[in-house]
Amino acid sequence: MKRLSLTAWTLIGLVAGVLVGILFPGFARELGPVSTVFLRLIRTIVAPLIFATLVAGMGGGGDLKSMGRIALKAVLYFEVVTTIALFLGLGAVNLARPGDGVPLHGEGRQAVAASAPTTVETAIEHIFPTSLIDSMARNDVLQIVVFSFLFGAACAAIGVKAAPVIAFCNSLADVMFRYTGYVMWLAPLGVGAAMAVTVGSHGVGVLFGLGKLVLTMYVALAIFIAFVLGPVILLFRVPLGHFYRAAREPFLIAFSTSTSEAALPLALENMERFGVPKHIVGFVLPAGYSFNMDGSTLYLSIASVFVAQAAGIHLSLGEQLLMMLTLMLTTKGMAGVPRVAFVILSGLLVTFRLPMEGIAILLAVDALLDMARTSVNVLGNCLASAVVARWEGYKLGGQAGFVKV
Repeated sequence: MKRLSLTAWTLIGLVAGVLVGILFPGFARELGPVSTVFLRLIRTIVAPLIFATLVAGMGGGGDLKSMGRIALKAVLYFEVVTTIALFLGLGAVNLARPGDGVPLHGEGRQAVAASAPTTVETAIEHIFPTSLIDSMARNDVLQIVVFSFLFGAACAAIGVKAAPVIAFCNSLADVMFRYTGYVMWLAPLGVGAAMAVTVGSHGVGVLFGLGKLVLTMYVALAIFIAFVLGPVILLFRVPLGHFYRAAREPFLIAFSTSTSEAALPLALENMERFGVPKHIVGFVLPAGYSFNMDGSTLYLSIASVFVAQAAGIHLSLGEQLLMMLTLMLTTKGMAGVPRVAFVILSGLLVTFRLPMEGIAILLAVDALLDMARTSVNVLGNCLASAVVARWEGYKLGGQAGFVKV
């Protein structure tokens, strides 16, 4: 038993949580504080680790010109992959039509309050922090990245005078990685409790009520992994075995907790061990949490058309394309926390005058959908950091750091 890896123990915790949720639902619902404590400890890691990793990476191995090039490549990759995800979801929901025969009832109208549609102006304003302390307190990943990027650029610009700051950030990053290791030993308990609460609260019966929607989502995500991320791995010659070992634990934690944020610290550490340079992984991974939410964008394209199908509303091809364009804009800046997709979806339904009752139906199986989309978000972001590193000419897969070709 002592030889079992953390991944194995986490899987055991996940299965045990499901069984407890099925057999003892009342007790399972009482385990909420256990998963909450684990997630709170995880969230204490995010802000200092992003700041330390990005600043140390830029000051120690990156310069302004290379970081600008990295940012351009990352954004280009994000746009291409998320656009494919959107249209893959659109094709899947039109082919499977999971909303046909699902009735909408008025009692669900107040299930989720409608939010104002996200505009380009508000999205741009949200990128820039008014206070680093406030951004860190809220764990606003995008704002922390922007501040850290500018701060790291300033350190790189003044050169040797910034050496004490760079040394401090390197030490802080090392300490936070060790801290992450301590917290991760609680993962089997936290993951098991999270799964027990989910199954105990919602039951396994929800899978059968809206099984077609769940199946459509899972099949679409599997196709995305196999026929989009798979060719990307081959195209950029990312070592598959090493990448699998680096991404499996963050993927599993994201799946069981339904939050990308919980997987971020371990993803940063594992991808750096995989060989992605510190200044690349410190920028691409956190930025991807706002700009490269592959699973969430695919889900939103399925969910929005599903609501229209359930309501018996025919959307023309032009309307669906306009809806996808709207999602391309509104998903940029999506936070890596549970249920945030519903905020974006509710705004989209208001914009396109679709019934809000559809939100209540989606809530019935959202626990199952959220686990899948969140884990694919994390997997996609791990791969994005590897792709940018290969694009920059670095070898990957070793345990002894990275080597530029």
